[in-house]
Amino acid sequence: MLQNLDRLDLLIAHYVAGSFPEPVHVLVGSYLEMQAPAARFAQTLEELAGTTLRESEPLAVASRDRRLREIFASAPLPPELEPKPSHGASFPASLLAYAGIDLSGIPWKTRLPGFRRHVIERSREVEASLLWVRPGRALPRHGHRGLELTLVLEGEFHDHRGNFGQGDISIADETLDHRPVAGEQGPCICFTVLFAPIVLSGSPWRLAADILGI
Repeated sequence: MLQNLDRLDLLIAHYVAGSFPEPVHVLVGSYLEMQAPAARFAQTLEELAGTTLRESEPLAVASRDRRLREIFASAPLPPELEPKPSHGASFPASLLAYAGIDLSGIPWKTRLPGFRRHVIERSREVEASLLWVRPGRALPRHGHRGLELTLVLEGEFHDHRGNFGQGDISIADETLDHRPVAGEQGPCICFTVLFAPIVLSGSPWRLAADILGI
C-alpha cells in the first residue's frame, strides 16, 4: 500500500499540472472531491505553482491579440455536451459531468455473473468504465499490460496489497498480478481508466471458478 500512496502524490502533481487525458483528469478530480486531505495537498501544489509563475520572467505570446479574440469568440458547448442536472446523484461532480448520468441511470451490461460494466469512453489511448461487482465476488486473477487506475465510489474490494474502500484509488501496472475480491457488506462500484488490456493469469481451475462466479 505504501507504493500506492507514493504514486497517488505523483498523480495529484500531474493533475495540478494538467498533463492527463480527460478520463484520468476526471478520475483524480473525483478522488480529490472525496478525500479532503488529498484536496488540500492539491491546493498547496497549485499555490506553489502560482507563486513560481508570478515570480518567473514574463514571456511574449505570439499573436496575442488574435489568440484573445479566438478565446472570447469561442462558442458555448452544445446542449448535448453540457453537464446533465443531478437528481440525488451519488457521484462526485467531476464524474457526473463526464459520464452524463448518475448512479440510478447507468445502463449496466452484465459481463460475468455478478459483474457488470458500463463503458463511458473508449479510444486508442484509454478505456473509461464504471464497474459493479456483487458482494463477495472475486474477479479472475489477472495482470496488466499498462496502467490501470480504479477509484472506489461505493463499497470496497481487497487483494494481496490490502483493502481499498470508498474514495481510494488503486494503481496497477505491469508489475501487478492480482485477484480483486469485493467486500461482503454491499456491491463494489468503481470508476476505472485502463490504458491497455488486462491479461488473465492463474490456474485454469481457479480462473474457471472466478469467471463463473462460484
